[in-house]
Amino acid sequence: MFTGIVQDLGRVLRREPRGGDLRLTIGCGRLDLSATRVGDSLCVQGCCLTVVELDGNSFAADLSRETLALTTLGELEPGAKVNLEPALRAGDPLGGHLVSGHIDGVARITGLQEDARSRRLTIETSALLARYLAPKGSVALDGVSLTINAVQGPSFGVNIIPHTRDQTTLGELGVGGRVNLEVDQVARYVHRLMLPYADAGPGS
Repeated sequence: MFTGIVQDLGRVLRREPRGGDLRLTIGCGRLDLSATRVGDSLCVQGCCLTVVELDGNSFAADLSRETLALTTLGELEPGAKVNLEPALRAGDPLGGHLVSGHIDGVARITGLQEDARSRRLTIETSALLARYLAPKGSVALDGVSLTINAVQGPSFGVNIIPHTRDQTTLGELGVGGRVNLEVDQVARYVHRLMLPYADAGPGS
């Protein structure tokens, strides 16, 4: 479990195809890996990955075909920046919202506008995922916890403040850019719980 508060910008050091899937080696900047062990989870661009190798201030993680199919991680090349967050520990502050690191799909940036010192992004997702989005609700984009400003059909808007722009990969996004999207878990479960009532129809 994570919070969507990015703690470091890492870089992809190596990309190794392995029998149909992929292994990435990622170097950290500020993130201290001294307490990390093989088998621990780290959030990389919003995706929960398992550490399979450690070497000083870098780690390796394997990407399954499922991960490659549902996220942007397969597009990363050596030198690419990635958002990093270690797993939440009991007693840690919950600064963002509860993020599982299980990506629901890839969304696309369709608009970008400067808004005072912030940058407003318009993002398009599928109709299937848009049902979980609500104004002032939460969403995770590339592992960053953000507040949704507005929703219109399959599109929604978020504001990126200067700190987020400088400390995460979101500051480098342009129109056409693709991001890993995870909807809010509460919205997902509320929708699931309401399905029997929707099927029952009026007067049930």
